[in-house]
Amino acid sequence: MRASREVRVRPPAALVALGVLGGVLLVLPFAALVAGVDVRRLPALLTSASALDALGLSLRTSLAATAACLVLGIPLALVLARLDLPGRSLARSLVLLPLVVPPVVGGIALTEAFGRRGLLGTHLHAAGIEIAFTTAAVVIAQAFVSLPFLVVALEGALRTRGEAHERTALSLGAGPVRTFCTVTLPLMGPGLLAGTVLAFARALGEFGATLTFAGSMQGTTRTLPLQVYLERETDPDAAVALSLVLVAVALVVITVAYGRSPGRAARGLSGRSPRFPSGRTGRTRRTPRTRRPGGRP
Repeated sequence: MRASREVRVRPPAALVALGVLGGVLLVLPFAALVAGVDVRRLPALLTSASALDALGLSLRTSLAATAACLVLGIPLALVLARLDLPGRSLARSLVLLPLVVPPVVGGIALTEAFGRRGLLGTHLHAAGIEIAFTTAAVVIAQAFVSLPFLVVALEGALRTRGEAHERTALSLGAGPVRTFCTVTLPLMGPGLLAGTVLAFARALGEFGATLTFAGSMQGTTRTLPLQVYLERETDPDAAVALSLVLVAVALVVITVAYGRSPGRAARGLSGRSPRFPSGRTGRTRRTPRTRRPGGRP
C-alpha cells in the first residue's frame, strides 16, 4: 500500500464546463442521427440494390486503396524518418498537403494529372488506358487522401523508437532486408496498425475527390458516401440509414486503432522485442571484472 496517494490536479470549473460543451457538440449530431433512423424501413433501406452496390464498391476500393497505401507508405515513411536528405521538410509538407487542401481541390489535381488531357493522362490515353471516371480512379482518389494518415503514423513510430535496435542488428551481421523484416517492421507495429485502419476509414469516407475525379456511376464509381449524398435529395430516410453504416464502421476503426492497452501497444503487433541474428536480443553482456593482485578489483 502506498504511503501517500497521488493528488490529481482538477481543472477550473469554467474549463470543465467548456469541455463538456465541446463533447456535447461532437456527440449530439450522431445521437440525432441514430434517433432519426426509421427502424421499420431500416432492413429494406440497407438491402436495396443501390445500397448494396455502393457498399460493396466502397469496401473493394477502400481495401485496394489501403493496400496501395501500405506498399507506398512504408517506404515513404522510412525515407522521411531515416534519410537525412536536403529538402526533407518540404517533402514532408508535400506529403501532408492532401490532409489540408479541400477534397474537391485534390480531385481537380488528380484530373489534371490523370485525366484524358492531363499531364500523364494524355500519354495514357494514347496507349489506350483510361483512368478518370473509372473504378481505378476511385482507388487512386482514396489512396491520395489516405496515404498521409499512414505516413504520419509510421514516421512518428520510427522517430519515437530511434535507430538503436537497427544498428545493433546490422552490427551483428544482419543484412538490410533481414533488419527491415525482423527489426524495423516490429518497431513500426503500433503505428502500422493505427495508420492502416485510419487510412482504410479515410478511404471509405472519401467523397469530394472521388466525385470530382471519378464521377458517380452506380456499380462503377458511386461509393457509399456518394450514395448518401444522392439519397439525401430523393429519400432522406435512406441517407440517414446509410450514414449510420459509415458511423458504425468509423466506431469499429477507432476501437481497433486506439482501444488497445498501452502495454500491448508498446510491444507492437507481435508483443515481443525485435529479434536479432543468432537469437540475440541486442543487450550487451557484462564482462566479469578481474581482480588485481592483492584482492582489489
